Amino acid sequence: MKIAQICPRFPPHIGGIETHVYEISKRLAKEFDVEILTTDPRGALADVECIGDVAVRRFRSFAPSNSYYLSLDLYKYLKGKSDEYDILHAHSYHALPALHAAMAKGENPILVFTPHYHGKGHSFIRNLLHKPYKLLGREIFSKANAVICVSEYEKDLVLRDFNVDKTRIHVIPNGVNLDEFRCVRVNECKDVDEKIILYVGRLEKYKGVDYVVRALPRLSSEFVLNVVGDGSYKQNIVKLARKLGVMHRIRFYQKLNREKLIEMYSKANVLVLLSKYEAYGLAVAEALAAGTPCVVANEAALKEWVDDRSVFGVDYPVDVDELAKLIKNVAGKRVVKNDRLDKLMDWNDVAIRIKRVYLSVIW
Repeated sequence: MKIAQICPRFPPHIGGIETHVYEISKRLAKEFDVEILTTDPRGALADVECIGDVAVRRFRSFAPSNSYYLSLDLYKYLKGKSDEYDILHAHSYHALPALHAAMAKGENPILVFTPHYHGKGHSFIRNLLHKPYKLLGREIFSKANAVICVSEYEKDLVLRDFNVDKTRIHVIPNGVNLDEFRCVRVNECKDVDEKIILYVGRLEKYKGVDYVVRALPRLSSEFVLNVVGDGSYKQNIVKLARKLGVMHRIRFYQKLNREKLIEMYSKANVLVLLSKYEAYGLAVAEALAAGTPCVVANEAALKEWVDDRSVFGVDYPVDVDELAKLIKNVAGKRVVKNDRLDKLMDWNDVAIRIKRVYLSVIW
């Protein structure tokens, strides 16, 4: 069976969708012929390369402010080659490669769609465009033989906004490489001289990183912020940090390998993710696997994580004083190993469940 995983971006870029596609693909490639079809707006990466058993094909795209990822080259490739695949598995409603896949789909390949759907656009302009785009977005859902949601929250959004038959929707959460984290010795990796607040993900306004920066002046100087990721909002974060006089307490990282990223998770005292729109919250899962407590927004799928033991919620509009107090309190907590692992699914199990979906629609 030949499978194409179609996504807007792929590692070395960091993000939830990038991790999701990489983790399931390298496992599925042990049984099937798997290719990644993705975009590279700047043309800085190899057009074709093999990562392990997975072939990666990158196409140039138009991606203003790291969004949309319109790629005529990808569309033309799919239009001419889609019949060579048994399954097209498209990812992300909020970028155009999934629409390219739906429009290019012929009679032969099965289309599986994982929308990672947030229900809204991620900025004022994108939210305005989000409404008319639904007319096109419905085309992806209508052509999909199966839809895979990563949370019950996302499933409810899809049922609310699109006329999708419930029998075609499957809920399969994101996973964690549990073996990578089993050797992490909880709290023994923490730096005794500083308290590390960690953020992992793309830098966009809706992610709420600016609230963490605003909280830094309200926290003692031992608190520092490690930001792992890049994006269009980075310059705003830098400008705000300089204005508040806390730039020296913020460190930016990007394109980290897995070993280094796990080290970042394990050394952090608290992970903070105040995103308004999340279909799952993969950074929260990985932080918990590393034994690091979390502060999240009581919004979207993130609120499903809140248990007031290892994950603590913040309401919008965010009160920065209260956020600072919560970060200070949570940074000293310990996540119990049994609690953190019991609620997480391993990527091996995720891949098995996705394989079952493939087989259920292809036979």
